[in-house]
Amino acid sequence: MLDILEKIIIKMVNGLGRILSVLLLLMVLNVSWDVMMRYLFHNSSVGMQEMEWHLFAVIILFGISVALKDEGHVRVDFLFDKFSPRKKAIVNIIGTLFFLIPLALLIFGGSLEFVRDAYETHEISEDPGGLPFRWVIKGMIPLSFGFLIISAIGYILQNVRKLREIK
Repeated sequence: MLDILEKIIIKMVNGLGRILSVLLLLMVLNVSWDVMMRYLFHNSSVGMQEMEWHLFAVIILFGISVALKDEGHVRVDFLFDKFSPRKKAIVNIIGTLFFLIPLALLIFGGSLEFVRDAYETHEISEDPGGLPFRWVIKGMIPLSFGFLIISAIGYILQNVRKLREIK
């Protein structure tokens, strides 16, 4: 049962990674277009500039979950590399349970009111020509940390499986 749940979470995170790679390509095209318009035609769009940081924010926020699955996250590697596979799995489980998940829950819960306020006030960009619906990009904060919690559960399951295989 746990193996099935781990595989489902891995498929979800891998799918998210593919979506993020498309968003990264769109961001590169957006930046290229904006630079070309600015320097060749002396014309720039505030909306396009805001779209750059919106895409960047989504890529970074959701990319955390992909980095966790692929073990691309930051840790004290000069210590961790010397551990046995069993100790590594235990450190990963404990670190995820006692540090990552509580922090992700704190940010998830703390950002809900932030998003609700933006939605209720119909917050828009302060810049003329900027993007409307600021609550959408703010809504990515709790959504991404909710997904990070799911990814963290998959990461714990992955390390539990490793512990079982090490015996």
